[in-house]
Amino acid sequence: MVAFISKKINKNGFGTAPVFFTAISTILGAILFLRFGFATGTLGFWGVIIIILLGHLVTIPTALAISELATNKRVEGGGEYFIISRSFGLNVGATIGIALFMSQAISVAFYVIAFTEAFEFFFNWVKDIYDIVLPRQVISIPIMLGLSVLILRKGANFGVKALYAVVGILFISLVLFFLGKTQHAETSDFSLLSAQFRNKDMFFFVFAIVFPAFTGMTAGVGLSGDLKKPSRSIPIGTIAGTVIGMVIYFFITYKLVLSASPEDLTQNQFVMAQIAIGGAFIIPLGLAASTISSALGSVMVAPRTLQALAKDRSFPLKPINSWLSKGRTKDKEPVNASLITCIIAMVFVVFGNVNAVAEIISMFFMVTYGSLCLISLLNQFGSSPSYRPSFKSRWYISLIGFLVAIWIMFKINTPYALLAIVLMTLIYIGINSYHKRRKGLEAIFANSIFQLSRNLQVYLQKTTKRKSRKEWRPSAICISRDSFKRTTAFELLNWISYKYGFGTYLHLMEGYFSKSTYKESQEILQKFLMHHKHIENHVYVDTLISPSYTSAIAQAIQIPGIAGMENNMVIFEFDKEIPDNLEEIAENFALVNAGNFDVCIVGSSGKKIVKKSEIHIWIRSMDAENSNLMILLGFIILGHPNWNKSHIRIFEVCKPGELEETKKNIEELLQSGRLPITLKNVEMITEDQDTNIKKIVCEKSAIAGLTIIGFRVESVKHFGPELFRGFETIGTTLFVNSVGQKYIE
Repeated sequence: MVAFISKKINKNGFGTAPVFFTAISTILGAILFLRFGFATGTLGFWGVIIIILLGHLVTIPTALAISELATNKRVEGGGEYFIISRSFGLNVGATIGIALFMSQAISVAFYVIAFTEAFEFFFNWVKDIYDIVLPRQVISIPIMLGLSVLILRKGANFGVKALYAVVGILFISLVLFFLGKTQHAETSDFSLLSAQFRNKDMFFFVFAIVFPAFTGMTAGVGLSGDLKKPSRSIPIGTIAGTVIGMVIYFFITYKLVLSASPEDLTQNQFVMAQIAIGGAFIIPLGLAASTISSALGSVMVAPRTLQALAKDRSFPLKPINSWLSKGRTKDKEPVNASLITCIIAMVFVVFGNVNAVAEIISMFFMVTYGSLCLISLLNQFGSSPSYRPSFKSRWYISLIGFLVAIWIMFKINTPYALLAIVLMTLIYIGINSYHKRRKGLEAIFANSIFQLSRNLQVYLQKTTKRKSRKEWRPSAICISRDSFKRTTAFELLNWISYKYGFGTYLHLMEGYFSKSTYKESQEILQKFLMHHKHIENHVYVDTLISPSYTSAIAQAIQIPGIAGMENNMVIFEFDKEIPDNLEEIAENFALVNAGNFDVCIVGSSGKKIVKKSEIHIWIRSMDAENSNLMILLGFIILGHPNWNKSHIRIFEVCKPGELEETKKNIEELLQSGRLPITLKNVEMITEDQDTNIKKIVCEKSAIAGLTIIGFRVESVKHFGPELFRGFETIGTTLFVNSVGQKYIE
């Protein structure tokens, strides 16, 4: 404590003392003097101890989180708002920041109104002598006016100096309280073993009244822009204020239970005055000191939050942002923001009763605390190399703080919690409407997603090797130099990747890798992404620079699967009308086949695929290994929204003597595989020596949106490119070769 007080305020900024004193004076505030006796009398010693512990499950993780964040990089003006906005993005930050500012501004009124309770003797005297019931505004309005004048004229320097004086009075009042003795204490047989926990059904009712006593530990963070060394002052001041405040509350609870009966505690809000030495004078003075110091802390912090919001152009009109962001020339004091803060506080002081609003204030503070814990959690989990705080909390502590903050919000007042969420949603929609390009929310989640993906990849690789029979799902890769000519391959990859699989699309740039080709490849990648930005895309897209198509394929099939499993399928594409690359596809088939990849060759058609188009699957007797993969692909593609009004038709081509057996096999497959294909959509076709299968396919599948046909390795060797010709009159055709039979379970 002495080390804190010895810090000198100089022109270069404040030291640690203002952070600590702002926090401790807000923690040891009006609730301590006016409501803590009621809580102790109602719930008993252990009931209040549980409240203190539960409340600090939020405040301690928040104090640790904000200390961690403050030591990672310099916290500029705006305190909590600055940290949140630079982590969640300016739009989300402004949403929470506006709610935080309103809470801080209204808190000034709350503390000023509580300050008037110190003059209860005066109001009672006037009523007894003159029979006049004076409104509390008789004192609260002049106090608010005086506080406003002092802050507007003198600024934070005066506020900090006054803070020292009022904290000194608060300290003396608490010392005299602990030194005080009562007749009840002399005859009491109270011990920790005999302490009670009464009225358990009223626990959360009392918790809602008492919890604001523990908040305020981040009040000093709002001075971040005025601190000489925020990375030191914020952790020391905030953590010290939180921990010392908690310890004091423990001892106060013990002193109250020891010194007064439950009836006195619940019925007399100034029961502390009956216990303290000179309590009739010192406790009202301590109440006045604690409330006015809390008001001073809030009236110093709130304008700096508002100023930081304006500097980030959080409000819709440029003149408003410009006016609010201005500081006084000589000392950079945010006088304009201070004026607005004082006006808002004065409105609520005149209103006179902010008890209902106080619960909404608590909601917004809880959102702020929960956000700070979540930011700490995500940064720790993300493990970014740029996140190197000199003070470190623990991820599980931040997680506890975040979850308990949300839980307490709804326990205190569920309607108000929902109202706070609705209000903040409306604020976000408004800010997002005039700052559409200002995102940033992805930044903090990107590292966490990366870590999750990294760990899942390793896990999937390990578990896959342990399985005796793997469940098949597609992890496809496609290499194409015609990305801007035809989109069929990309669309197919997107259909496959939408729900059940994963796809990697590589645009091929033929040439040698150099600085210029790399730059060109990045420009092409951005162009491609912009070209498909209006499509719901589930494909990972990249560019590949390689001297030839063959070398590109060799490179691509050796790339590890970024889906967490190795790629198991390669997709080629050609234009059926101008099949200029069909020959090189056939030539490179053996290269891909050597790597045990399933191969899909897409024959693009000029026919547009419309909803309600059918997917036709042609299965021949030679397709023993291909058939299950073809059916699975049909089912997977059908899961994409573009095909939600479509259905699958199967054409089973068999030898004359195998009709019944083939029909029985397909029936069993459809029943056991639980596939969305009915027997009425299965057509049996008998094949003999004179059957021209290509002609039949073209006749039967003329209306199909997609036709799936199997092919064998031997057929490619024997027929070459001719194997895939002859289907020009039908729509898009997908030729499938499976490496081994896939299981349909």
